[in-house]
Amino acid sequence: MSTTTLNQSRLTRLSARFAPVFATIAAGAAARDADRSLPYQEIRELAASGFGALRVPESHGGAGATLSELFSLLTDLAAADPNLTQALRAHFAFVEDRLVAAEGPERERWLERFAAGELVGNSWTEIGTVALGEVNTKVNPDSQGGFTVTGTKYYSTGSIFADWIDTYAERSDSGKRVIAVVNAHQPGVQLGDDWDGFGQRTTGTGTSTFTAAVVEETNIIDFDTRFRYQTAFYQVVLLVVLAGSAQGGAQDFAAELAARKRTFSHGAAAVASEDPQLLQVIGEVSAAAFVAKSTVIAAAQGLEAAYQSALGLRRGEIDLEADIAANDAAELASAQGQVALTPLVTTALSRAFDALAASATITSKNLDRHWRNARTAGNHNPWVFKARLVGEHAVHGRELPRVWAIGASGGK
Repeated sequence: MSTTTLNQSRLTRLSARFAPVFATIAAGAAARDADRSLPYQEIRELAASGFGALRVPESHGGAGATLSELFSLLTDLAAADPNLTQALRAHFAFVEDRLVAAEGPERERWLERFAAGELVGNSWTEIGTVALGEVNTKVNPDSQGGFTVTGTKYYSTGSIFADWIDTYAERSDSGKRVIAVVNAHQPGVQLGDDWDGFGQRTTGTGTSTFTAAVVEETNIIDFDTRFRYQTAFYQVVLLVVLAGSAQGGAQDFAAELAARKRTFSHGAAAVASEDPQLLQVIGEVSAAAFVAKSTVIAAAQGLEAAYQSALGLRRGEIDLEADIAANDAAELASAQGQVALTPLVTTALSRAFDALAASATITSKNLDRHWRNARTAGNHNPWVFKARLVGEHAVHGRELPRVWAIGASGGK
């Protein structure tokens, strides 16, 4: 039996395992979005079911999923509710980082935590008009020989649901950039849900404030050791949000057309669900969803190559040049996917309304959430910059940056 067959068999089993959980999540998605009700229970049910440990090896209590399998399942979750996929973005990125980390007791401890259902959130973006590349959040030595974290972060997606917070900071004693993994369950951590975007309303995104929050020295990780394909990984999760929004939207709009009782005198059929023009619109949305998920899987295969490269480098089986090449390829694939899918999905979901009539805009239906979620995800890491960088690669052979920052030019 081939490895591909084995992987497909595992994906089939995992899909069946999580399908009931996804169905429950989908049933409440529209109401949660309308009420801005955070999915605490849904996130915990996913964690309890082992979803957060998908990538953890079976030998350590996880499912041992490949990246293609992970991203396929994440797309199915996003079709149910893309906000949950977005909320778990930082968790799966941190799991990935620990998978490629040097073997030892600290790595083992994290794998045990993941298998036990513990989740990791995100706090990377500095708040306010900080200069490009500046980090105001500090890790400080304390008088007892330990360390604390002080600072404020925004776009802390998923942290409000998490047990740990992956925090980008700077050591005040050495100036070294680090990842401080802070236990979220302590008085020095305050988590807000003050994101007010028109989409991705229930991702648990907002402000994280650290006031002398304790962090163990073993949980202060040198940023330079971070897994090299991290930016591509984060971006492919955003592609998942686009693909899932397209898939969920295609399903909902198709169901609306199938149930439609009224039609127009100048329509092309006596029944709306048989009108060839309206069926064409639904077909186009369905095709966009197919292309979007196919793009996600293709990009995930690039990530898988980078992951295998990282393991090969750690074992001394390949050289640094080969590893960098694999990571550059993963970054390029994620950027190409972003450039292609952002306009494809947002346009398809906007056009989906052409298959229905004015009643499709009724607030209680909340069909617009599919477009709002996709449009909001598409505004992360603006695709227009990526399009230029992909063009530079095509014309001049320049590799895309794998680490970049956001901030004010000159600090203004």
